[in-house]
Amino acid sequence: MSQDTSRNTSRERVRRIVVDTDTGIDDAHTLLYLAGRPDAELVAITSVYGNCAEEDAARNIGYVTGLLGLDVPVFRGAAKPLQGAPHIAGYVHGADGLGDRGYDRPPPRTGGETAAEALVRLGREHPGELDLLALGPLTNLALALRIDPELLTRYRSVVIMGGSGPFPPPGTHLTVDANVNNDPEAASAVFAAPRNRLVMVGVNVTSVTLLTEPAIAALRAAGTPRARFATEILDAYLDFYQHHWGRRICPLHDPLAAGILLDPAFATGQALGPVNVIRHGPQARAHLMRTADGLPPAFRHEPAPPTTVITAVDSARFVADFVEVLTRP
Repeated sequence: MSQDTSRNTSRERVRRIVVDTDTGIDDAHTLLYLAGRPDAELVAITSVYGNCAEEDAARNIGYVTGLLGLDVPVFRGAAKPLQGAPHIAGYVHGADGLGDRGYDRPPPRTGGETAAEALVRLGREHPGELDLLALGPLTNLALALRIDPELLTRYRSVVIMGGSGPFPPPGTHLTVDANVNNDPEAASAVFAAPRNRLVMVGVNVTSVTLLTEPAIAALRAAGTPRARFATEILDAYLDFYQHHWGRRICPLHDPLAAGILLDPAFATGQALGPVNVIRHGPQARAHLMRTADGLPPAFRHEPAPPTTVITAVDSARFVADFVEVLTRP
């Protein structure tokens, strides 16, 4: 193979990614992870409310990309859901989204477009070339779909951190599907839209992909700028999650979605079918319209294009990769 051919082949393997993020702690970890992967190129980042207010999400994007020395276009997005008021998870991520460590986070230089406009333009300018990774409420995507109903077909793939997988076995405790619950109307629009490939990495798999004590200790011991920042912002996250298991450990929600985008083999089980947003009491969740036994649900549901729903993952291999990337000199 000639040198030029080898370079072209290598470039074809690089995923060029647009990230839509409500930049909290695990979102920041995801940006650190993507920046450390040689097979990922960050093309643009858009902000949205969720883990923190949208303004803080934008400031946090600027802080993390500045820390990494990355010059990536940033576009400001939605500050609230399509309907109602935003639910801000400051009790999980700290009021500023990065654990209230007191970082100096000036507003980043941003493009003149809104996030929705940028998502549409990028998809049209680079059809089939870019991957879209959505890490927060899906409001920006829904607003972009109002501009271009074919938006999702213009991306090579769209990977969503959100949803709850198929309906679980009876008696199973359900983790809150925060990104969907924050804007059910937006999520419904996204899951109903035409697409090339839409992948749902839900809390059914992210909540069992855990950064445990040995992994956290490895990050603390590494001393690299990425690992040092990753562990600095962990404390607020661990303060929240210690009440789940009595241990200072946490899930890698958003990083897992990024990992599956880059390496689909991290997913060891998946199902293909329609996804609906189901309201149950005060909560809304996105489910594959299939029971744990593989049967259709006992109620009428809306038809939708097929979504690839992740049902099982190799958590140990992913966590090892995540730690390796963040501790790499």
